Amino acid sequence: MNDQFHEEVVTQNKQGFQTVTLLVANMMMIIMAIMGIFGLQALMRVVSAMIAGQASVADIIFPLVMFLAGGGLAVLLFLKKDEIRTEYEYTITNASLDFAKVFNNKKRKALGTMNLKNIEACGKVSSGSFHRYISMPQIKRSNWFLNRDADLFYLYYTKNSEKRIIIIEPSDELVEMIRRVVMPGVYQTN
Repeated sequence: MNDQFHEEVVTQNKQGFQTVTLLVANMMMIIMAIMGIFGLQALMRVVSAMIAGQASVADIIFPLVMFLAGGGLAVLLFLKKDEIRTEYEYTITNASLDFAKVFNNKKRKALGTMNLKNIEACGKVSSGSFHRYISMPQIKRSNWFLNRDADLFYLYYTKNSEKRIIIIEPSDELVEMIRRVVMPGVYQTN
């Protein structure tokens, strides 16, 4: 049996901006964490002073805001910073195409699996057929690519009576493998 398997990862062509953004996010996360720690210390001092009767409830507002804003933003940056460096992964195994989104080479989120025999139309985004399908009313569009200037490819299918189109950024080798699997007439050039 001759199984076909191919896996490829799509990365951002110009990664300089991503690297700078990730560096700034890490620095801001540290600054916000320090701000949150200072806010917590000030909050504890004000609470101690309130217990001793030397401070009022109004004195607690600024340290509380400083603690919540600094700590909250530090946690948010910690949770979201990996999404700055995103990659897409396409894996074809026989007639099945798997899609995944990878965050900072650490976290992987499966986007879905598609049986290539269920595709009704596919081809280059630059073709006229893409414009016919994308202009259909009530079509759901999934953009699973990173570089707008790349040679993009679309896959059109219907699932649960819903029209869907997925736009990906495959290599020529993956496009050729898809063309070999789909039904005759599905790959469109105009």
